[in-house]
Amino acid sequence: MKKIKIPFGKPQIDFREKNIVQRVLESGQLVHGLKSKEFENDFRKYTGAKDAITVSSCTAGMHLFYFTVNIGEGDEVILPAQTHVATAHAVELVGAKPVFVDSKFPTGNIDVEQIEKKITKKTKAITVVHYLGNPVDMIKVSSLAKKYKLYLLEDCALALGAKIKNKHVGLYGDAGFFSFYPVKHITTAEGGMIILNSNKYSKILRKKKAFGYNKSLDQRTHPGIYDVDHLGYNYRMSEIHASLGIIQLKKFNTFLKKRSKNFNYIKNKISNINGLSIVPNLNSFIKGSHYCLSILISKKIKNNRSKIINLLKNYGIGSSIYYPHPIPRLNFYKKKYKLSSFNYKTASEFSDRIICLPIGPHVNKKSLDFMSIKIKKIFAKILNKEIKK
Repeated sequence: MKKIKIPFGKPQIDFREKNIVQRVLESGQLVHGLKSKEFENDFRKYTGAKDAITVSSCTAGMHLFYFTVNIGEGDEVILPAQTHVATAHAVELVGAKPVFVDSKFPTGNIDVEQIEKKITKKTKAITVVHYLGNPVDMIKVSSLAKKYKLYLLEDCALALGAKIKNKHVGLYGDAGFFSFYPVKHITTAEGGMIILNSNKYSKILRKKKAFGYNKSLDQRTHPGIYDVDHLGYNYRMSEIHASLGIIQLKKFNTFLKKRSKNFNYIKNKISNINGLSIVPNLNSFIKGSHYCLSILISKKIKNNRSKIINLLKNYGIGSSIYYPHPIPRLNFYKKKYKLSSFNYKTASEFSDRIICLPIGPHVNKKSLDFMSIKIKKIFAKILNKEIKK
């Protein structure tokens, strides 16, 4: 019997992506072309944004925005302790100081009630992360940002398709940032997008993502003749990457429906298994992106997490951890800012107890049934050993 293999993520690529990439390659226009503009326009329409700007990665987008609004040395940016290190690195790279806020049970999102306590005269921005694609309560956070006149950024790396009161995440703050890494909802291989709820920063962001050129390629009267009136980076997306994004976005509604269906199906199958709980989304006016199905193993058996992951792997079931450590526990940040994980207890609990399971469009009903049977078997085995102790 052929062994079932269920990877955590698998890009859904077919002849459509292959054909459009081939056409781009044959055109000879690999950068500065129309595909990036088309992808931006499609993404803008999908999210309801005023503008969408392609960038080379989600991290690059966040870094570019801080740089553009002159956040730097001596400034502070409030962040969740539980996030990918890129969220903090983007702050660090402009010379500002990341100030971390603990997570809150049961969602793992930033504890909104603790944000105001961290605001000082040095605070210039609040950056939230929609953890696992489950939106933060942006109504409350937006109110805080307005009260203290702070920039508000949304890290939406796992949250494409997530909405609050039918408004796409990324549009409650000054800017939202998306990732198109291969295991995300859609992929461009590498790449990211900035969305904006106004055109206030559009022109300057476009300049600064392309060296600070005063004229884009299509604005130049003579090829190769331009000036530079701003300091900038090379954070552009290529035509090849953008062409992938165009096709992937056309498929996205189908992807999202499959993820939602898979999430609910396996949730019903495993929610009553002893030793685990499912990370929920509690608010009725919030729609998550169903990036994955995440379980928290009970405190009693959390030291067995590596064993559980290895048993899943032996059955051919892929998994991941979001994230292996809260940022204050990573050596670079812990040493530089003399941080103690004691102040981030909930974030630490999520890092130490979470296991994320695949529910992407590559997973079928047969695989979900197989996963649920094996998860039940694994937890029964682990709990039985614990009881015998």
